[in-house]
Amino acid sequence: MKSFSIEEITTLVNGEQIGLCADKIYAPEQIENAVKGNITFIGNSKYTRLWEKSNASVAIVYQGIKILPEEGKAFVKVKNPDLAMAILLEAFEPESPYFETDIHPTAVVDKTVKLGSGCKIGANSYVGKNVILGDNVTIYPNVSVFDDTTIGNETIIWSGTVIRERTKIGSHCIFHTNVSIGADGFGYRPSSDGSHLVKIVHIGNVVIGNAVEIGANSCVDRGKFSSTILGDGCKIDNLVQIGHNSVLGRCCIMAGSSGLAGSVTLGDGVIIGGSASIKDHVTIHSGAKVGAGSGVIADVEAGKTVLGYPACDSREKMKQWVALRKLGRN
Repeated sequence: MKSFSIEEITTLVNGEQIGLCADKIYAPEQIENAVKGNITFIGNSKYTRLWEKSNASVAIVYQGIKILPEEGKAFVKVKNPDLAMAILLEAFEPESPYFETDIHPTAVVDKTVKLGSGCKIGANSYVGKNVILGDNVTIYPNVSVFDDTTIGNETIIWSGTVIRERTKIGSHCIFHTNVSIGADGFGYRPSSDGSHLVKIVHIGNVVIGNAVEIGANSCVDRGKFSSTILGDGCKIDNLVQIGHNSVLGRCCIMAGSSGLAGSVTLGDGVIIGGSASIKDHVTIHSGAKVGAGSGVIADVEAGKTVLGYPACDSREKMKQWVALRKLGRN
């Protein structure tokens, strides 16, 4: 079990130690659930009332909060508790699942596959014709990677994920369980005689940049022609749909159950709240934010925050909600 002294933790997060604590710290925990040997976090003054009853040995505390530790306990004051928490969680991260052999005997790896050094492929996985894996790619059990796909160095692919043919994936990506990359986009048109629906074949692919993370059960559809693109550093939550020919800039965030219809464009640093839906052929420019549950049907200017259904400027939407409340009181 990993453990750290208060001095080691202070150095790790570049903080300031307040008070003394001799306990070894073996785990982080929520302030109300913490016990002796745990470290917790106080990022907001509203949580200071919980400190008196907490059994935590140490707390990471925002430097602007005026609070003192009790006897035998200590604080580590930092500028940004969230970033400090990220550092600590990485330090306490358990070991990854064990591979007895680098390539499991039940894995099917085509003879044309090019494997970089240090690759690991788990039980019952399939890696198809002309696939290229960079160095230290980890493919957990029951993953399918189809023909002519390229995967960059240090990328991790968890069980149940399916990566369709011709996909291009960068380095240091993480795909969680049951991700679907490169399935057909959703496209149908009525037949000329109106008797049935004609499927529009999608012959494009998916291109994913470096350091992209995609949550469990999310889908990124291939382009009708050309590519569906996710830029470097994008972070996609669970249960997210990204439609065909959508293009995401750098470091976009999409929260759970949100979705992009086909041919949506996101600039750099766009944030999409949970359960928000974006109409096809809409552009959301760099730095814009879409509130949770919103429905975007028109382009959004750079840096603007929009809310509601249909979405509009957040300040305007708040005025509308206030007006509706007043109407209800009359």
